[in-house]
Amino acid sequence: MRNDRRLNDAVRFLKSFVERPRLTGAVAPSGRALARAMAAAVGPLGPGLIVELGPGTGPVTRALIERGVDRRRLLLVEYDRRFCRTLEAAFAPAAVIEADAYDLKRALSDMTGGAIGAIVSSLPLLNQPPKRRVQLIDEAFALMGPDGVFVQFTYGLLSPIPAQACRGRYLAHCSAPVWRNLPPARVWTYRMDPRLRAVPQNGRT
Repeated sequence: MRNDRRLNDAVRFLKSFVERPRLTGAVAPSGRALARAMAAAVGPLGPGLIVELGPGTGPVTRALIERGVDRRRLLLVEYDRRFCRTLEAAFAPAAVIEADAYDLKRALSDMTGGAIGAIVSSLPLLNQPPKRRVQLIDEAFALMGPDGVFVQFTYGLLSPIPAQACRGRYLAHCSAPVWRNLPPARVWTYRMDPRLRAVPQNGRT
C-alpha cells in the first residue's frame, strides 16, 4: 500500500510539474530522507502552529507527524487544488488553505488558532527572483515573531535566501547534503538575529 501511495503521489506531482513547472519546481515529491531532515528542524512539542508552504502530496507533512507534531497544529498552504484534496483526505484534521504561498500575508489573512511557531517551505525558491524570496522570508518572520524558525530545502549550493538579505537580520544554517534524495538537497534554517530581538520591530522584522 505504501508503494502504491508513493507511485500515485509521483504521478500527481509529475502532472503538476508538466502543467506548472515554475510553481512545482521538481518532477517528483521530496524523498523520505529529505522530508525527515526538514521535519527534524522543527520542535514537535514547541508552541504555535506549524505552517507548511507547498506541501504537494504531503511527504514533509507525513514526516512532521511521524516526528510527533499534532495534526491540529499543522496549517498547509497549497496552490494546486488537486493537491489540496489529497492533503485534506490524508491529514485531517490538519487545516488546508488553497492559496499562493508566495503572498503569505494574504494567504494567512483569515488564519485563526494562535501564533505561528515555525514555517516549513518546499517552495521552489530558486525559480523566483531574489526580491520575491526576500519578501517571503520577511513576511514569514513578521507573522512568526522573533522566536520563529523558517525551514527551506534547496537543490542549489548557496542559500536560497540571498546572503545580503540575511546579513544583520537572519542567521542561516545549512545542513549536510541529503545524498539519499534525488537529486541531493540541503536543508536551510533561518532564525532572527538575536541582536534584533531587543529592538522594537514596528511591525517589521
